[in-house]
Amino acid sequence: MVQIPKQQPAKPRPAEPARGAVPTSADVARLAGVSRATVSYVLNNTSAVRISEPTRRRVHDAAKELGYVPHAAARSLRAGHTRIVLMPTPEVPVGPLYSGFLNALQWALSRLDYTVVQYGSVGLGGDDAARAWAELRPVAVLAPVGMGPDGIALLKRSGARAVITLGPAPVDGAHALLMDHREVGRVAGEHLLARGHRRVGVVVPREPGLGVFAEPRLAGVRESGAEVVALPLAYDEESAAQVAAQLTESGLRAVFAYNDEYAMLLMRALQDAGATVPGDVAVIGADDLMLGRLLRPRLSTVRIDLPSGEELAELVDRLVRDPAAEPEVHDVLAATVVARAST
Repeated sequence: MVQIPKQQPAKPRPAEPARGAVPTSADVARLAGVSRATVSYVLNNTSAVRISEPTRRRVHDAAKELGYVPHAAARSLRAGHTRIVLMPTPEVPVGPLYSGFLNALQWALSRLDYTVVQYGSVGLGGDDAARAWAELRPVAVLAPVGMGPDGIALLKRSGARAVITLGPAPVDGAHALLMDHREVGRVAGEHLLARGHRRVGVVVPREPGLGVFAEPRLAGVRESGAEVVALPLAYDEESAAQVAAQLTESGLRAVFAYNDEYAMLLMRALQDAGATVPGDVAVIGADDLMLGRLLRPRLSTVRIDLPSGEELAELVDRLVRDPAAEPEVHDVLAATVVARAST
């Protein structure tokens, strides 16, 4: 008679949350076979407790299977502050350079377990904007140009451990990343002067909001020693054709075109009008966009160097950990000319 071995009963699977119920950390702990404390350590990236890699994987797999997401408010209560870094949405159009900088910063902050929130505050300014941002209780704020000492103080009273301003000058009570765009205009002006151009046209965009960058760049060309002629230009072909005609009629033979996009627009209008670049008019832009290298003639430009996203994220993290640190000032904008065929 053949003996059939008895099968061992299957190990019961931990009960899952009832249909429609919100999964909890206790559910994750049961499914992963660990304690709730271990779940908390793993999902909150706690570095003070050593957790083996297989255990971490089990916890993450269980959380993913159950659709569990940690409760941000509860975590904030335990920590005494949120992990929100607030970045107010720029009120002015930003180009690829600044967009890339912001994207890299957001990725770097997320890897440090911060939640980046971009807040639209169009129409708000000064203390009103600070009050709106403070409602989110951010742990850090990257404040734009225009924030004053009262707004800084309000954000700190609401719990912001670090307030960092981005602009041409520091603000009392905040850490400062100085971005003085006069340097961009100054090096462009010096480059054209070295090419023998004493009179320099400077494109001033007509689009609203760009004055915060355009005016310092215009001032920087003046500081280079060049005689400056302001050239208001809207970002359309009709306006570019008018400026091209003005250049050919006035005998102005060199232009700093604010940035590469306006420079490419103006170069096309000059060529359509029968002028040669740089034979009749030398043109230099700024931002060092790839499209400028594809033009013929290739576009001379001012390359703007900003800190990497990782560097700035590490600064934010350090200031959050040390909220009593004395305000720091960092000059973070560097400008160098990349000379090509258009000048």
